Amino acid sequence: MRHDWIIDVLTDLQTFARANNLEALAGQLDDTRLVAQVEIASTSTRGAIGLCGATSRSGRVPGAA
Repeated sequence: MRHDWIIDVLTDLQTFARANNLEALAGQLDDTRLVAQVEIASTSTRGAIGLCGATSRSGRVPGAA
C-alpha cells in the first residue's frame, strides 16, 4: 500500500502522547489510525470497507461493489 507511511506517523504521535500523559490525545490518535487503516484498505481493494455506527467496527459494507 502506498499510504502506509501515515500509519507509522500516527503511531509515533500516539507514542509521544502516551509518554507525555496526553491520554485523550492518544485515544483520538488510536481512532484516527483505525480510520486511516480502513480508508487505505478500501482504496486498495475492490470491495468497499467502512466504519459501522457508533461502535466503529470495520468491515465490508453490504451491497457495495
